[in-house]
Amino acid sequence: MPGYLPSPLMSSAHALPEPLLKLEGLTKRYPSVIANDAVSLRVMPGEIHAVLGENGAGKSTLMKMIYGATQPDAGRMVFQGQVVRIPNPQVARQLGIAMVFQHFSLFDSLSVAQNVWLGLDAHWTLPAVHARIVEKAAQYGLDIEPERPVHTLSVGEMQRVEIIRALLTEPRLLILDEPTSVLTPQAVDKLFVVLRQLAAEGCSILYISHKLHEIRALCTRCTVLRAGRVTGECDPRLESNASLSQRMIGAEPPTLTRQRQTPGAVVMQVVDLQLPRSEPFGVDIHGVNISLRAGEVLGIAGVSGNGQRELLAALSGEDCRAQANTTWLDGQAVGDWPPATRRALGLHFVPDERLGRGAVPGMDLAHNLLLTRQEAVGRWGWIHLRALRTQAQAVIDRYRVKASGPQALAQSLSGGNLQKFIVGREIDAQPRVLLLSQPTWGVDVGAAAHIRAAILTLREAGCAVLVVSDELDELFELCDGLQVMAQGRLSPRVARDQADVALIGSWMSGLWPQDSPKAAAVTT
Repeated sequence: MPGYLPSPLMSSAHALPEPLLKLEGLTKRYPSVIANDAVSLRVMPGEIHAVLGENGAGKSTLMKMIYGATQPDAGRMVFQGQVVRIPNPQVARQLGIAMVFQHFSLFDSLSVAQNVWLGLDAHWTLPAVHARIVEKAAQYGLDIEPERPVHTLSVGEMQRVEIIRALLTEPRLLILDEPTSVLTPQAVDKLFVVLRQLAAEGCSILYISHKLHEIRALCTRCTVLRAGRVTGECDPRLESNASLSQRMIGAEPPTLTRQRQTPGAVVMQVVDLQLPRSEPFGVDIHGVNISLRAGEVLGIAGVSGNGQRELLAALSGEDCRAQANTTWLDGQAVGDWPPATRRALGLHFVPDERLGRGAVPGMDLAHNLLLTRQEAVGRWGWIHLRALRTQAQAVIDRYRVKASGPQALAQSLSGGNLQKFIVGREIDAQPRVLLLSQPTWGVDVGAAAHIRAAILTLREAGCAVLVVSDELDELFELCDGLQVMAQGRLSPRVARDQADVALIGSWMSGLWPQDSPKAAAVTT
């Protein structure tokens, strides 16, 4: 098989089972950092093995080396008893290794089926792939339409495509990098059933997640990385969230404190927003009403792909097709205004897609500030580079972004560190209204607590904040009020202290009462 080099291994009738995968001293160096420093790791057949570490600890780099997307500078890999060199992902797939990346590798202009087809062997036909996607989607509860163009999918739906594509290869080792970051609790439960079934059938799983409760519920062993080195190994089933956090970041995450305060005047109001889909597979927006006051956080929950993306595009100005009087900002009708004009009134937006929408991958962090911040732009459009780099360094320092400096390319940062930079960029602009989509997606527990604390600080300073998140725990932790989006419609508003997971979960199906006794009346 490609990539194999013979290696004599001792065995006996009484020997322990041979690891499916064994890493010995794997090292990867970059000009400014050692991403992995002599990492050794063993994964047994049928084991669900977690790799835990804070953002920038080297987890994703290690997984990319196993998958052949990145080449190690030192060390060796042993797979199924043979020393292997994996020069590229194609060889990895031939060996039986599949990976679901945190940042998706999908072609926007192609359909779901075409994207999946590209990652499979040449003997597959497109109709056969189409049929297999339907079969796997139904089997695993990862509903997706094979003919849909990828650019019409929400982030959660793109995640499902990546998972299905990996499962179609029938892997012996499945690598999952933050696979549940944008899945609902119900979808996570279904995925865990699938993963346990795969493990029972002998498939080994390497699982990266910052959700400590998931690791404790799913995984049987956990290797902890810190600053690119292995610092320990444990059985997560015997640990608490606090002890796992202590192992990962050396401390427990800070506890958020919410100050009671009376919201101020309405800053943003959405009145009967009706918006037909702009894409064949998009979602129509039906009669959405929102009232957002200064000094409050409003959360929008819902299953990904139910119109959240279309709603945020309309609110941020990415989609200007609405009538002017459907969206009001500080008393001005802005429903048909573009993003820059709304930003001049103090509205800022953090999208769910980090690379491509939140940041330009090949541009450095300093110049990525210019996407939404113009303080360093002088008369006649001259950019004051020193001031720009100073601003970028301030965001890096304030939000503890692990980067070599303002000159670091956005694509060189780990997903969590890039998220911290983008959120910090918008919060530092001191907005009057801040829209956030999936604010802590793929961010470790310490960094997530830091971002949430910054959001609450912004709230206490009088900013009106709208958070769209698939994380119910996050919404309950941050928000003063909650609404649920389903099939392009928005539920009545309910106060956080009158809501629970059962109520919000039932509303996600779209079956909320029109006059709910728990729903707080929205007055302006």
